[in-house]
Amino acid sequence: MSANKVPGLNRAQVGLPKAPVRIVHLGLGAFHRSHEAWYTQHAGDGGEWGIAAFTGRRPDAALALAAQDGLFTLIERSGDGDAFEVIGSIVEAVDGADVRRLQELVSAPETVMVTLTITEAAYGLDSTGSFDASGFAGDLAVLASAAGAGGTLTTPLGRLVSALAARRDSAAGPIAVVSCDNLSGNGEVARRAITGLAEAWDAGLARWIEKNVSFVSTSVDRITPRTTEADIAEVEESCGYRDSSPVVAEPLRDWVISGNFPKGRPRWEDAGAVVVDDLEPYENRKLWLLNGAHSLLAYAGQLRGHTTVAQALEDPSCRNAVEAFWGEAAEHLHGQDLRIPEYLEALRARFANGRIAHNLSQIAADGSTKLRMRAVPVLAAERSEGRSGAGSSLMLAAWIDYVAEQKELKDPRSDSIAAANRAQGAERIAALLNLVSEGLGEDPQIVALVARQSGTFAKDSTTAAATAGPAHLVPERNS
Repeated sequence: MSANKVPGLNRAQVGLPKAPVRIVHLGLGAFHRSHEAWYTQHAGDGGEWGIAAFTGRRPDAALALAAQDGLFTLIERSGDGDAFEVIGSIVEAVDGADVRRLQELVSAPETVMVTLTITEAAYGLDSTGSFDASGFAGDLAVLASAAGAGGTLTTPLGRLVSALAARRDSAAGPIAVVSCDNLSGNGEVARRAITGLAEAWDAGLARWIEKNVSFVSTSVDRITPRTTEADIAEVEESCGYRDSSPVVAEPLRDWVISGNFPKGRPRWEDAGAVVVDDLEPYENRKLWLLNGAHSLLAYAGQLRGHTTVAQALEDPSCRNAVEAFWGEAAEHLHGQDLRIPEYLEALRARFANGRIAHNLSQIAADGSTKLRMRAVPVLAAERSEGRSGAGSSLMLAAWIDYVAEQKELKDPRSDSIAAANRAQGAERIAALLNLVSEGLGEDPQIVALVARQSGTFAKDSTTAAATAGPAHLVPERNS
């Protein structure tokens, strides 16, 4: 069937009328569509909650979705086959550069929350976790010129702060900001970043935000690889319509939420979300066991010549490194509700699902930010209990080897990494460790440990040592 004869997606045809916009989302990407958009559609009152989603760097996703009235197909991909579902909770898809529309929606009384998937690097925190305004000089200049009249706001934070100023001016009342990014204490991170930027521009706005904006923390999980042309063709063949923007995801999904929604929220728990008072144990479980293992596989796997998570997990060197790191991390995850053995068994099965082509290059981005949350806390906890932390330090060693080979590095500190790479030996390792976490490279024992682990994942290295359990792969353990 030729493309021009294949019908497109139509709301009336699929029975998904538009809900009113009550949620604004920044970061219109595949993960948001496979996760929050899915949960919102499956909430018991989902028909009352529409999402207006704004893109980040480029308008492409908004243009494609707008042409389909916000509709897209979710391909749920398991080892047994694919299932298809049309998601309609996104009712407006907007170019992130359209700050005026963002201000209109955020300042509307009907809008009760702003959700975020803007990546860790976009929050502008330095290695100590404090907000660093130096990366927002351009936006601050624009904000200072009649609230954006003199130029273009380019960062998600700058755009959001301008929209919150519009809400203040419209007297629309309180609002929740909900971070869905993979970082520890993401609600608190969002609070520091947003109030920090507001304070740098308008102290009065910062005070208004402190009184009127609640910051909700979440732990999110659903492996969502990039969509391919083959996926687009599969939807057309299997469903009988043309969808330019399907999303592929694994069957498993998880969302743990903690915080206050002053003007309400969808009944996401009807779709399986968990609402808790204390999020930290859940987010650490996810950040360390899932995301930490992903980062380790991303760097070790690419050094070994692999391209996907499933391929890397088949390599004994990579697999044993992951198991060693899991052994360390599990020592610091407590609580019966966490069900760590079952969680790890599910991760092994998920990672081995070769039908989900989760590309290592995608996971590897922004390593200097991610490793601060995924490797360093486990390393610090291990060393505080008198153990070496060899499993978690190996993740840092793999990253240090990886950045030495990359000509073009996607990382917010790429210039600093390039400068550190010009040093030699222990000096280089210390400089790179300090970029991940300030002061980490000042510990000579950690520098020496990482130096010994350098080269572990060279393509021509033997895997026999990995299967035998070398000292640098197997952490010491108290009985």
